[in-house]
Amino acid sequence: MCSPPAATLLKTECAVPERADDFVFENDLIAGRFYGEALEGNPTSPGVDIWVKLPGALVADEWYSHAVNEDPDYYHHDHGGKDCYKVAVSLGGGASAPFIDGKICYPATNYRSYEILSSTPDKVVFVLRYPEWEAAEGIRVSLEKEVSLSEGSYFAEVTDSWNFSGTDSLTVAAGIKLHSAQGTVQETLNENGRVAIWESASDQSIEPEDGMLGVAVLMDGACSFFCEELDHALCVKTIVPGETVSYSFGSCWSKGNIKTSSDWFSLVRSLM
Repeated sequence: MCSPPAATLLKTECAVPERADDFVFENDLIAGRFYGEALEGNPTSPGVDIWVKLPGALVADEWYSHAVNEDPDYYHHDHGGKDCYKVAVSLGGGASAPFIDGKICYPATNYRSYEILSSTPDKVVFVLRYPEWEAAEGIRVSLEKEVSLSEGSYFAEVTDSWNFSGTDSLTVAAGIKLHSAQGTVQETLNENGRVAIWESASDQSIEPEDGMLGVAVLMDGACSFFCEELDHALCVKTIVPGETVSYSFGSCWSKGNIKTSSDWFSLVRSLM
């Protein structure tokens, strides 16, 4: 396990022994994780696993500690927040992947290495690396995902550096898993490269959830749409070699400061 950076309101944490090698990110408003090699197959997914939490204290260390010492499902119960967003094999709450012939082309592995570029009490920046895979016949890609998270923000900023061969350009989609089959999505927003949803908990296997979740992805200059067939909301952009894809993903919980879909969508619009 790497040592968490010295920070009062921000942290990243990797190779969490209580949960294999999740890479956890957290500030005073949001938290979540990316899946590592130890979890491949359960799931193999780039998806951002959103955790909901009350504003203020950092919670990830406490949740994992109790999961080891008391109850393996501790962080699926409400202790000032919890994990109640279902990812499986999807983009989750804001990952990206190549979008080829109308399909999301997921990585063949979870992230395999990381680097913490900087850590201060008000901002952390880290990189996750996904090794090369065949996204489509004859098209091979690899990804370095740089993520920054600042104190007081509901959104993480992402810069994806894609290396690819077998094609002159690559279309990339960043987006949100919708959970339409579970009937969780209640309201949606799709405006100018911005997609957002307001939904009930999609993972209720441990306990029901009476709060609501807001999730959003923002990508300047992208084409955005909701795809019923893929059950995702997507922001899509085409790049050529040497270009990066920049976007942000964010989330909120109605038990915190953002109480309604109107509040959440207004925040998303204010960032356009």
